[in-house]
This record gives sequence, C-alpha cells and structure tokens, in this order.
Amino acid sequence: MKGKVVVCVAGMPGAGKAVVVEVAKELGFGIVVMGDEVREETKRLDLEPTPENVGKIMLKMREEGGPAVVAKRCIPKIEGQKSKAVIVDGVRSIYEADEFRRYFPSFKLVAIHASPETRFTRLFKRKRSDDPASWETFLERDWRELHVGVGDVIASSDVMLVNEGQRTAFKTEISKFLKGVIRIGRSKGTSRS
Repeated sequence: MKGKVVVCVAGMPGAGKAVVVEVAKELGFGIVVMGDEVREETKRLDLEPTPENVGKIMLKMREEGGPAVVAKRCIPKIEGQKSKAVIVDGVRSIYEADEFRRYFPSFKLVAIHASPETRFTRLFKRKRSDDPASWETFLERDWRELHVGVGDVIASSDVMLVNEGQRTAFKTEISKFLKGVIRIGRSKGTSRS
C-alpha cells in the first residue's frame, strides 16, 4: 500500500521519539517501532535484552542483512497497519530512510533533538531493560547509534523538533506537525482511516 503517509522519526535515545508515538496514536496513526525488530531478534536468539546485547544484535543484523535490513523488515508491518497514516519510530541510517522513501512516496522524516544531559536523565528514569544505568553506558549507546548513522539521518530530516521544555508544549508542537502531514496526505488523495 504505497498510498500510506509514512512519517519516520529519528533521534538519539531519550530525545522524545516515544512522545511523538504517543501523540500519533491519539491522532489515529498506525505505529511501527523499528527497535522492536531488534529486541525481537535479541529475544529470538535467547539473549537477555541488556543495552549491550541489544546493541550487538543491532550491529550484527546490519552487518549480515545490509544497512537497510531493519527497514525492510518493517515495510510489511507498515503495510499491515489499518490506518493510512503511519509513524515509524527509530530510523537510524540514511539507508533506512531511503528504503522507506523509495517504497512510500508520501514520506516525511522528522528529527527530535534534546541535549545529552536531558536524554540521559529521561532514560535513567524510564528504566527499560535496554536503557543505560550509567553515564558510560549511555555514551557507549550514543556512539553505537552515531556509528550506525543516526546523526546523518537527523541532519537530513525534513523537520527538526527540539524537546527541551515542557512535555505539554512539545506534544502540542507534535500534534500541529502531524495534523499538517495528514492534511498534505489527504490533498494528495490519501486519507486517514
């Protein structure tokens, strides 16, 4: 279903991508989380979902399947969404963005930015199994993400949203952006169901 409006979200860990997903859900977008592919692969290999294991599997998947492997695995999940508008959380390389751009003509890439200190605090408080418990682990994770190419994705995004202030204000900004994307999709003949 190439008629879908696909919004890919990029950002360093803890920047606020999950807030974009939260707002998108409220607006009726379908949701595909690229990191879930890596976590599922980690689980399939019977590994504990630690930051180190998930990071190693992320790199291994790209090494074995090419730099766009995670995007390719997500395309059927995007197509399977009932909604015509879909958020893809966690684009980490230009290759992934290009794969989505080739497949979905109505494509937007939005980058979320927050300072390292802000991001570390958020991740530390979130305490997901693959979140860093120390500043050193946080820096290692950042390095892995940058090594894969997330910095290039952020630099080449269509839109950059800064998430340093109040959550409510950030959600309002996201909502405004996503409603604009839906309007553009409708004007191109694609409507949200």
